[in-house]
Amino acid sequence: MLAERLAAQGYHVVPHLAARLIEGRVELENLIAQIESMGIREVFVVAGDIDQPLGPFDGAASLLRAMAQLGHGLKEIGITGYPESHAFISDETTIQAMFDKTPFATYIVSQICFDAAVIATWIRRVRHRGVDAPIHVGLPGPVDPLRLLRLSRRIGLGESARFLRRHGSWLGRLTLPRAYSPGALLERLGPDLAAPENRVVGLHLFTFNEVDKTEEWRRAELTRLGH
Repeated sequence: MLAERLAAQGYHVVPHLAARLIEGRVELENLIAQIESMGIREVFVVAGDIDQPLGPFDGAASLLRAMAQLGHGLKEIGITGYPESHAFISDETTIQAMFDKTPFATYIVSQICFDAAVIATWIRRVRHRGVDAPIHVGLPGPVDPLRLLRLSRRIGLGESARFLRRHGSWLGRLTLPRAYSPGALLERLGPDLAAPENRVVGLHLFTFNEVDKTEEWRRAELTRLGH
């Protein structure tokens, strides 16, 4: 298991549990026991990208409930939040999912979004609805814009993904700026990240397997900011 090898090398490992890929409570119990045996005390729970669940868990909320019923020694459990309307899931469903999941979670990571105003509005709405879990804002690293566009279409991000599903990816070249910059997006988000009432505790960098490039950018940003 990759998580086991990385944990043994001293990395902070956060296994992702995909609800729809878990066949039942026995497999879930075995997975949690295996994770805890490695000394790992944090997981991230997602629904999973398949239409037909392999077992009884149709989404993250049902898996989280089963985990609570089984009991575990995990200290941190992360869940996903959606700042932008999801291309494949209704807004009502994503909002309800947030309420269903948060009693079992300790933090939220936002799905990627390229609009600082949309992210800021989502954070305020989460807080106004009484959800107090700390938020990590999901930020794409310095990935090629056209690759980001293709990934956005695949994972169902917002209005741009809806457009692409109707009109094809070649038209999508017109919908995303040629030079996406994580630093520029971060700068626009600055006041909202700093507001204490928003309880934004950090960033979650999506590398899309471009780890070296993302880490180079991260270190350069820290140097620029004097850290």
